[in-house]
Amino acid sequence: MPAPLNWAFSSPSNPSTASVQYEHMFAFHAGDPSSPRSGPRGRSRPREIPAGLADRVRPVTPVAGRTLPVPPPLAPLFPDGRLRRGTTTTVAGQPGHGATTLALAILAAASAAGSWCAAVGLPDPGVVAAAGLGLDLRRVVFVPHPGSGWAEATGDLLSGVDAVLVRPPGRARPRQARHLAARARERQVALVVLLEGAGSWPEGGDLALRVAAAEWDGVGRGHGHLRGRRAEVHVSGRRAAARVGECSLWLPTGTGVVAPAGTGEDDGHDVPPGPEAA
Repeated sequence: MPAPLNWAFSSPSNPSTASVQYEHMFAFHAGDPSSPRSGPRGRSRPREIPAGLADRVRPVTPVAGRTLPVPPPLAPLFPDGRLRRGTTTTVAGQPGHGATTLALAILAAASAAGSWCAAVGLPDPGVVAAAGLGLDLRRVVFVPHPGSGWAEATGDLLSGVDAVLVRPPGRARPRQARHLAARARERQVALVVLLEGAGSWPEGGDLALRVAAAEWDGVGRGHGHLRGRRAEVHVSGRRAAARVGECSLWLPTGTGVVAPAGTGEDDGHDVPPGPEAA
């Protein structure tokens, strides 16, 4: 009989659940002289790697495959202009300042390029507005009401998609934040954490985006057409994403897209007006 080797795996999102047993069968008995692990007189000897095996198991994913695209207006905020897999990016801001728009926009180019994404904890994601940002809704899984199981839902999705956006219902516990960040690194998935109002992320992020001052353009003294929301976005990072900077963005323009702000050509005044303000 071949010698069995048992592996036990527990649920990554709930370690207290019963483990699942897997069995792998080898073609040699322990100590079998014909076994490649046995030396003279059955003594164990170091295993030799077969010729060519090292090249076969060496990572072959190109550098571009370890990142995801972001919309061009957001590229200056990210190292090398791309969202790195396995990293955690936090997006913070007060409600109504455009943090949700920015977080959804981060996923837009990735989904449009064919990557699967997920959004957890957005009770009203505004799918029409999300589609206007460039999200391919056919490749986005929405979990709008995860309740107290938001961390478990996020952990499970990290096993099956390329990028996950999560909005914790409040302050995340340190253990939850550490687990999800580690899970994202292990699975090489981009984790985007939306923090609005009192929300916070104890571990911080590899990259931190913060929407500061924001104002709507196009409204006069109680009348006019909304042309876009202009916001200042500050960025900071650590480790490989170490950087400090800021930029002005339309979140969004009157046409519903994200665009740079600050020049005469892209300051939002040439886009069709939005709804009239009463």
